[in-house]
Amino acid sequence: MNSNKRPEAMQRITTPELAKAFIDEQIQAIRAEVGEKKVLLALSGGVDSSVVAALLIKAVGKQLVCVHVNHGLMRKGESEQVIEIFGKELDANLIYIDATDRYLDKLAGVSSPEEKRSIIGAEFIRIFEEEARKLDGIEFLAQGTIYPDIIESDGVKAHHNVGGLPADLQFRLVEPLKLLYKDEVRIVGEELGLPHAMVYRQPFPGPGLGVRCLGAITRDRLHALREADAILREEFDRCGLAERVWQYFIAIPDLKSVGVRDGKRYEGWAAIIRAVNTVDAMTATVEDIPYPILHRITDRITKEVEGINRVVYDLTPKPVGTIEWE
Repeated sequence: MNSNKRPEAMQRITTPELAKAFIDEQIQAIRAEVGEKKVLLALSGGVDSSVVAALLIKAVGKQLVCVHVNHGLMRKGESEQVIEIFGKELDANLIYIDATDRYLDKLAGVSSPEEKRSIIGAEFIRIFEEEARKLDGIEFLAQGTIYPDIIESDGVKAHHNVGGLPADLQFRLVEPLKLLYKDEVRIVGEELGLPHAMVYRQPFPGPGLGVRCLGAITRDRLHALREADAILREEFDRCGLAERVWQYFIAIPDLKSVGVRDGKRYEGWAAIIRAVNTVDAMTATVEDIPYPILHRITDRITKEVEGINRVVYDLTPKPVGTIEWE
């Protein structure tokens, strides 16, 4: 667990049997390293942190303390899923923090994407530190680092990394997935019994919906974004596109256009659909969505989501566009 270089002879995990062998090996290694001490984990609900949590629960049970911070920028149902799976089904030692108001108050009026990212990241560090200081006996910090993170950033994943914590906390790292690629992590996750929908959750930016609610975030537009995004995901699941498209989401700009509802003039936002496929995220192609599906998504969003009166489809590949809008 101490080497950051994947051995050339290390067999890729491609089957449940190989995943089980990896899990058994890591459970022994974790128990030998951690002993009777406690481990702290920032559980976002993403693939990597969820698999680490499930693995550590098997290894050390209640010695693991999971902290899930709901910053109010999650997709619909995601925090509830974390509570259901880890708090109830796996009986994890889970601390849930609803910091929605705290985040949105700090983000009020902030339109710069980089400033929004900075505020969201810094506030997470502060909240995590506050919770860490309330706990006794924590000596280890678990993180969802995977091998591409080490290759690309020469360190740990920024989404899980709480390296901004004060030095006096002096946690030792536990990173059981750090020699695995993402496809291997997913196989391990399913072998650990996590739901398919969680293990194969599509990539989601650390700032969450904060960078898809374009410009300054408002609570009403954020709510519309969350509801529209949930409809898009539901329809993609229904027609099989969820398994074909690498990343798909809704973005809502901070501008309104004129529409008509119930025979009256109606000003609303546009919901922008983005659906792309990529191998390395350096380039991306746009998925061809059949018109009947686009029409159904448009009909549902404009009828079911208050505040949205248009739906548009982003046809821009990368380059020249980026995958996210901010």
